Amino acid sequence: MLFRLLRPAIFAFDSESAHRMAIEGLRLMPRRAPATAGKLAVELAGITFPNPVGVAAGFDKDAEVPDALLGLGFGFTEVGSITPRPQAGNPKPRLFRLVEDKAVINRMGFNNGGAEAALKRLERRRGRSGVVGINIGANKDSDNRIEDYAIMTRMMAPHASYLAVNISSPNTPGLRALQDEGALTELLDAVIEARGAVSEAEPPPIFLKVAPDLEPADIDAIARIALDKKLGALIVSNTTISRPELRSHHAGEVGGLSGAPLKPLATQRVRDFRSATGGTIPLVGVGGIASAEDAWERIKAGASLVQLYSAMVYEGPGLGAKIVRGLERLMRREGYSTIAEAVGSE
Repeated sequence: MLFRLLRPAIFAFDSESAHRMAIEGLRLMPRRAPATAGKLAVELAGITFPNPVGVAAGFDKDAEVPDALLGLGFGFTEVGSITPRPQAGNPKPRLFRLVEDKAVINRMGFNNGGAEAALKRLERRRGRSGVVGINIGANKDSDNRIEDYAIMTRMMAPHASYLAVNISSPNTPGLRALQDEGALTELLDAVIEARGAVSEAEPPPIFLKVAPDLEPADIDAIARIALDKKLGALIVSNTTISRPELRSHHAGEVGGLSGAPLKPLATQRVRDFRSATGGTIPLVGVGGIASAEDAWERIKAGASLVQLYSAMVYEGPGLGAKIVRGLERLMRREGYSTIAEAVGSE
């Protein structure tokens, strides 16, 4: 309710300034304990997620507020994408609200303060509870992007509940080429080797974040590689470069589209990857989730966990807890005792 009263004032600022204000506001919040495991708990890749609702990468790019987000009731949060060296990203403006469509277009370009700065923050939270994934990327001007991912793995693995390998942002030229079969195999081999060089007895699982703009042959190839490399999960999906019918005057902006218009495509990709993997690799559903009903649909399509970001632009940071409460009602109404029972049940 409070956010809805404040939203007109927030929307008076450009999107990127409003996002910065949100981060600063979360930094000032008194620390709250993260959610604890209950009826909605999910066991995945050796991790206990207190509930299946998480914050997608891109909101907390520099690992500034993971504990504040967990204190809002999210079951997990994913910081990043973080690159080895700081980079400014693409020229501004690069983040656009499509209010009429409840959508966002971004062409941020992995802007972040670099690995060293993020690492200092993550080291300070060592010993705290809560599931914090770390989304890793490559610098735009890198001569060897696979080595960038290996560097990030060595640096971040000791501090990550899981590592998310992001090769699907449309805003770094050539990055999505790493989804090709040969390149992806080489990349994951390098990441797995780097993780083994620094991690203790139980290294963090590796999640792979994929694009929604994939052909059936791409989906099958990624599924085969994910099975072969024993990945912990696939995150389905990143933003889309496709353009369904949109009403906003920002519809023609270049970049990745997220929010409500992405929901049909992202949901179908969850179904596709569940089919391609035979349900043997957990899926994290992302894209257009703005309500408990949206999350429940994604779970029944095959996702064990869900993430959101764009919907918080329109509904505020309390949305995660609202979805969690709604999922409890939906699960009870439909007679499921656990989230795992509902996964892929449509």
